[in-house]
Amino acid sequence: MKIPSLSVLIVVSIISGPVLTEAEERSLPAECSYEMQVWNVNLRSSAQAKKVRHPYDDLTPVETDRDTGCTVCSEDQVLVDISPLQPFFVCHRLAPRVRAVVRDLLRSGSSLHSVVGYRVIRSRGPVDEQGNRTEFSNHSYGTALDINPEQNGLYDDCVTFGPQCRLIRGGEWKLGVTGALDKNNPIVTMFKQAGFKWGGEIAGKQKDFMHFSLTGY
Repeated sequence: MKIPSLSVLIVVSIISGPVLTEAEERSLPAECSYEMQVWNVNLRSSAQAKKVRHPYDDLTPVETDRDTGCTVCSEDQVLVDISPLQPFFVCHRLAPRVRAVVRDLLRSGSSLHSVVGYRVIRSRGPVDEQGNRTEFSNHSYGTALDINPEQNGLYDDCVTFGPQCRLIRGGEWKLGVTGALDKNNPIVTMFKQAGFKWGGEIAGKQKDFMHFSLTGY
């Protein structure tokens, strides 16, 4: 059996605090499998669905999130199933934290309608000659959530929100609409208290009002 790469061992060893201590108990799987898509900037859509399968010991550095130790492997994801939401998957290291926040929000009557978690897609990083992105998104590791995407779109050309912002994905964001998120919304507040950053506060040209991750991207 191969020994996991040094980079993976380092990632796991340096993680401390809630991410590690909240992780669900599990043994390392024998296999890593996932279905990957690629975002094409020319087509403005994802394509090239590809199934990947290899021994878990053969994980490459790009298949492992350096901040959490979560991987793109479906075997590292766990189901969060809390009615009335549709079930979704997140990395096992974040699942207890996410479950706790979601339960509290639903009990308090917040406007939490839908959550999208784990989905493997190369949608970040440099673009190749065909217009394909080359790096995995945080969703690919199960470390990001999209909440109420129907009311909280992803915008480009949007250093500050205004008429110049261009909707790329999701529904139009309108302040005050039920399900729309802003910095004072309890959903944003509670996820930030749990260590997540909100994409509506991203510094740069994009505003991703649906998006929550440990880095905000």
